[in-house]
This record gives sequence, structure tokens and C-alpha cells, in this order.
Amino acid sequence: MPPSQISPTLARIAPGLTGTAELVVMAEHTAPFVGSGRIAVLATPVMINLIEAAALAAIEHLLPAGHQSLGIHLDVSHTAATPVGLRVTASAEVLRLEGRTVTFRVEARDPFEVIGGGTHQRIVVSVDRFDARVQRKLAGAP
Repeated sequence: MPPSQISPTLARIAPGLTGTAELVVMAEHTAPFVGSGRIAVLATPVMINLIEAAALAAIEHLLPAGHQSLGIHLDVSHTAATPVGLRVTASAEVLRLEGRTVTFRVEARDPFEVIGGGTHQRIVVSVDRFDARVQRKLAGAP
């Protein structure tokens, strides 16, 4: 989208913005604990959560009051195991903004190697409008 067509709400979101998130793998982050496997290494769902946290760190502080981003698409691989006790760092870099959709390149690594990566998309929403839609769904309305 040309700069002149970017919503003023999202004008501060630009390619190259980055964010990171990290954790030390503990028992509660392992596959057996979250139900995604039997080997006590970092669970893929936890890696995904860390990747989403990195994307949030890249843009959430730039959004105007009353707006937030929601994950809508994730295309990642988890290619290496990380045992309990090691630190995992996820990074996210804004690749592009199309309308309200922000696309990120994402990566997760432990001290020894890249353990996963790919792309992630988030959409920026008005919290009030989003909540109203959720409430209509709870009330049984389409």
C-alpha cells in the first residue's frame, strides 16, 4: 500500500520494525506438560506463543489507544529440540503492511542453533468493535 493510503491509525507500522521475546525452558514449557508430545523438550505450541510475543513486542506499543493486533496466520517450522534449562529467543521483523494486516518474518533460536521460523500475520482491530462482535456471538446472534 503506498504511504499516502496507509491508515493514520497504522502510520507508525513500517517494514524493518523488530521485536523479541525470550524464556528459559522449564518443565511447564515441555511437550508432555502441554500435551503435544512425550519428550521433555520445548513444545511447539510454546515456541509459537513466544513467536507471537515477539511480534507483539514489535508493534503493539505503536498502536493507538483502543486498538490491538490479533494473530490470524502462522506458517512456521520447528526444526530443532531445546531441552529444559536453555534460553530460547524469538524475533519478529515487520516485512509489510497491507491494509490492517501486518506480515512478519519470525525466528526462534536457542544458544546453539535456530530452532524454528517462518512467517506470521496479525490484523489490527478496534478492541470495542471486536468485543461487540464477540458479545453478539455469545448472545447467539450472527
